[in-house]
Amino acid sequence: MSIDTKSDGGRARARGMGLAAVRGLALALISLPGAVLCFVLSLVSLALIPIGVGIVTTPWVLTGVRTFADWRRVLAAEWGGVRIPPAYRPLPKGANPWTRTFGMLRDPATWRDLLWLPVDMTAGFITALLPAVLLFYPLEGFAIAAGLWRVLPDGYWYGFVPVTGQASAFGAGALGVVILFFAHFLTTPLLQAHFRLTGAVLGSNQGELTERVRVLTETRRDAVDTSAAELRRIERDLHDGAQARLVAMGMDLGTIEMLLDKDPAKAKQLVAQARRSSADALSELRDLVRGIHPPVLAERGLGDAVRALALRLPVASEVNVELTGRAEAPVESAAYFAVSEVLTNAVKHAGADRIWIDLHHTNSMLQITVTDNGRGGAVIGAGSGLAGIERRLGTFDGVLAVSSPAGGPTMVTMELPCALS
Repeated sequence: MSIDTKSDGGRARARGMGLAAVRGLALALISLPGAVLCFVLSLVSLALIPIGVGIVTTPWVLTGVRTFADWRRVLAAEWGGVRIPPAYRPLPKGANPWTRTFGMLRDPATWRDLLWLPVDMTAGFITALLPAVLLFYPLEGFAIAAGLWRVLPDGYWYGFVPVTGQASAFGAGALGVVILFFAHFLTTPLLQAHFRLTGAVLGSNQGELTERVRVLTETRRDAVDTSAAELRRIERDLHDGAQARLVAMGMDLGTIEMLLDKDPAKAKQLVAQARRSSADALSELRDLVRGIHPPVLAERGLGDAVRALALRLPVASEVNVELTGRAEAPVESAAYFAVSEVLTNAVKHAGADRIWIDLHHTNSMLQITVTDNGRGGAVIGAGSGLAGIERRLGTFDGVLAVSSPAGGPTMVTMELPCALS
């Protein structure tokens, strides 16, 4: 058993070495021309700004640089586990070339990209190429020791070993063994060093913090606007609903007081009418309270509240809840109303006849997925219910993702960072 385990571990390490070497070689051969091209075009375009040509070309060139940098961010995350978040400032839509050019040039992330290009052409190229060199260069030493030295020109050197005969060829083979030994330990770390170098130049905590402040400012403004709209809705519902019924009840009771002695039968009818009005007012108040904060949510938590929502749906639904505790009340409320809005959209617009709802909590993140078998085509856009859900979740640093190809199915995923009590 132990021998098999060691053998499996050795094969896994060999595969890891080979993969790191191939990836490093691909990076070196593909990214070097790309970095050189982006750097040269950027310098030329910036130099042409004073004569006006660069005003038109610079946004396109810098957009290409950003695309190239974003591609390297993806590779750093997928191949090296190094996350390099972009921190570009947003540009106004439909801006003219002048605004776009100087908007990009005022962005510190643009200058980080331009600084990274020469670093990637030099130190980045070397750290990407070294894993392949360490793994493949020993093969030449082994070939020399096996007899390749006979066809090599006079004065040929393998590393620091001059190859003049069979003895020196064995020395080249020995050097290849030494290099392969070091490759065993250094191949993968060198590729990691390449991605960490990329992250050190491209990444910026300050830029990330600035973007974070901007997002929080927007979500706070959206939260204030949403709260104001909600207060206006509550005021309107109270004025047009329960308040009007209570005023009518007061008038009926005044009339009853006058008719008690003169017309008891009529007074009795008005009493019955006032009783119905009070029941209707109480029902409207309960609906209003349920719209503000459902009692089942406060008493039994998010899981049971979502189950109650599903029971009221006119289509078949399946709810799966894996929550070991309760989140804070504001988070539960945001999640509840977000799910409610998604379900309403699915029933009204998707034409679905079955809905699946999944709630679970992993890695300090409340994850909610709502899937329907409707017609699909849902998008997050201005004026849509999904945009409102995104703003609601953004108040709590949550995110919304929608997968809805034409013909369905539609999957809406919501994530909210929170801890369960």
